[in-house]
Amino acid sequence: MEEGAGAEKEPLLSARPAGRGRPHQRTLGAGGCPEPLASCAAPDAAGVDHDLYINQAVVFIEDAIQYRSINHRMDSKSLWLYQWYYSRICQWVLSLTITLILALAFIEIPSSLTITSDVRYRGTAWAPPCGMTESIELLCFFIFIADVSVKSYLIGWEEFRKTKWLLAYILILIVSLIDWTVSLSFSCTEAVRIRRILRPFFLLQNSSMMKKTLKCINSTLPEMASVILLLAVHLCLFTMFGMLLFARTQDKKQDKEWVGYFHNLPDSLTSLLVLLTTANNPDVMIPAYSKNRAYSIFFILFTVLGNLFLMNLLTAIIYNQFRGYLLKSVQSSLLRRRLGIRAAFEVLCSMTESPVNTQELCVRSNTLLQVLQKVEMDSCCKQAILRTLKSCPNGILSAALFQKLFDELDKDPVKQHPPKPEYQSLFLQKVQFAFGHRFFGYLGNVVALANIVSICVVLVLDADKQPSERDDYVLGAINCFFILYYLLEMLLKILAMGFKRYLSYPSNRFDGLLTVILLVLEVSTFAVYGFPRRGWRPEMMGLLSLWDMVRLVNMLIVFRFLRIIPNMKFMALVVSTLLDLVRNLRAFAGMLVVVFYAFAIIGIVLFKGAVVPMGNISVSNATSSNSTLQCGTYEQLEYWPNNFDDFAAAIVTLWDVMVVNNWQVFLDAFSRYASPWSKVYFVAWWLISSVIWVNLFVALLLENFIHKWDRHSHRQSLSEIEYQTTEELMFRDVLQEPTEEELVEKLHQHPHLKLCR
Repeated sequence: MEEGAGAEKEPLLSARPAGRGRPHQRTLGAGGCPEPLASCAAPDAAGVDHDLYINQAVVFIEDAIQYRSINHRMDSKSLWLYQWYYSRICQWVLSLTITLILALAFIEIPSSLTITSDVRYRGTAWAPPCGMTESIELLCFFIFIADVSVKSYLIGWEEFRKTKWLLAYILILIVSLIDWTVSLSFSCTEAVRIRRILRPFFLLQNSSMMKKTLKCINSTLPEMASVILLLAVHLCLFTMFGMLLFARTQDKKQDKEWVGYFHNLPDSLTSLLVLLTTANNPDVMIPAYSKNRAYSIFFILFTVLGNLFLMNLLTAIIYNQFRGYLLKSVQSSLLRRRLGIRAAFEVLCSMTESPVNTQELCVRSNTLLQVLQKVEMDSCCKQAILRTLKSCPNGILSAALFQKLFDELDKDPVKQHPPKPEYQSLFLQKVQFAFGHRFFGYLGNVVALANIVSICVVLVLDADKQPSERDDYVLGAINCFFILYYLLEMLLKILAMGFKRYLSYPSNRFDGLLTVILLVLEVSTFAVYGFPRRGWRPEMMGLLSLWDMVRLVNMLIVFRFLRIIPNMKFMALVVSTLLDLVRNLRAFAGMLVVVFYAFAIIGIVLFKGAVVPMGNISVSNATSSNSTLQCGTYEQLEYWPNNFDDFAAAIVTLWDVMVVNNWQVFLDAFSRYASPWSKVYFVAWWLISSVIWVNLFVALLLENFIHKWDRHSHRQSLSEIEYQTTEELMFRDVLQEPTEEELVEKLHQHPHLKLCR
């Protein structure tokens, strides 16, 4: 492949005059532009592919905008293929394909298309005919094959051999196609489908942030393993102590602790492991504590050492290891951006011949204008760059100024709200001042609070009433009054602020949308049931009963009360911080999806059909008898919907175990219904999801929040600055700009770009 690439026209930057060294900084004139050069003329057209250089610069700048690597082929055909691959439609098709192949688990056998997952009431699920989902899979595989082929070609053979992710991509596709062929050979009746477990890889390999996250987790495993080993030693030691303390005696009445929790080694380990998560506290202690209060010391000591010290120590270690994770990630992204911009500068320099009496490399502004016309970027950012470019009177850009132009990429312009309407009437001016004042917004918050209080009072008074005894007149009248006020408030604000300015505020859009929905629901209620009156009864007349309509309106009113958040400074800061964190934690959410998916498929393979509904056995809170079930068991708690009989049910079951509330019920049930070794599966899931992932999430949440909070505390008011930095550069003050030597060295290492200087 490399030989074939050599036959194509790879970009070669034109050679510089003899004696040309590394560029040095030249004195800048007014406006940050370099002083006029004695001569800076374009080279002869012969031998120079003008369009190729322009397209190369366009691609390099787009790589910088998206933080992509620039190590790819740069000939004209490859550039076209590269831009097509990263086009919106192509990336949308690839994302849709990944979503589609992951979603197949919901309709494949065993299908999740039933109303309930309860094994007692679940009907027969629809089973797709053999070949239906397999055809969709094959189409997805073809798209993935095209994806890996394009990626492999664009980076070249030498880079391909070094890229483990692409090699693993090909291996996964080969195994999946083989398993797909076997599936059709058995008429889709095979019990295990290996390719289903491998599907999350397609999501993983398509996200660079998820790859970085996985790499960081891998580097943290040794430290986490040491603490987990310490937890295991702690668990084993206390298990031995427990079995010695609560050994079997002659008095069966005094052996409740032994019978229930320390009967044998597996039961003892399980009991204390669950206690480590406090899920069975104080149940596990009560039998022994009832016998002798001194036994409580054993359980308290175990909980303090294990849960309060070791588990929190694990969180501290993970936080310490990931404390610099985001900083390193942003630093790497900054290097990619600066490298892409510098590569574009070097390419464009090849179209401009510097004067003999200077070593300064330069780019003409009109050349950059041609490039910017083709670059896909945010329009506001492009306009800012064009304004700065036009302010340079000499039309010449040095490397420093070229890089400075694209610093606009690191900025997010503060949104400017449209101006208020200017009324000529003195009365309208007074109305505008009154209803545009912040105190009018405060009044609206007080009214919303009064609305919530009134709803709470009515609900408390009607809590114990039967539906036939309930009179919705009071609640209906209250809702009618407050909704009219909300409508009046919205109209007055629009009058004072103007329609465009009103919609420019997210809080107003939120208020306005809910007000319109409330008005539509209220009008619909009046149209069906008439105006509120004594004896308003919740009867069914169409889609919803009167009570359902009133409840829906009240739920929206309660939701509307969230409008107070922007007016509470610290609450608004916390909420905005949490919303911003969602974008920074997408990679970790993706990792959780991968782990959930893989464990759900494994759970289906291991435990499908294991849980079987019992006969007509009465369920009570008795401890045990021939006709009753033991209190706290899977059957007595009616956990029947939690099973692994289909993909959706498996996801919910894994979530319930991850929360670790009553997860000992699942350990006991599946060890009875399937095998005692099923505990290994659930403990592994607990370690990965609840211990590692949740602690990792907490550590990154802390780091993001601390940096966001500190940055907000030192930020100037928005009226004093023109721009806010984006989330990617939230650590901008501690980042290190790459040096000139680093950038040039990286460019010299480019496999498809040669700097002849």
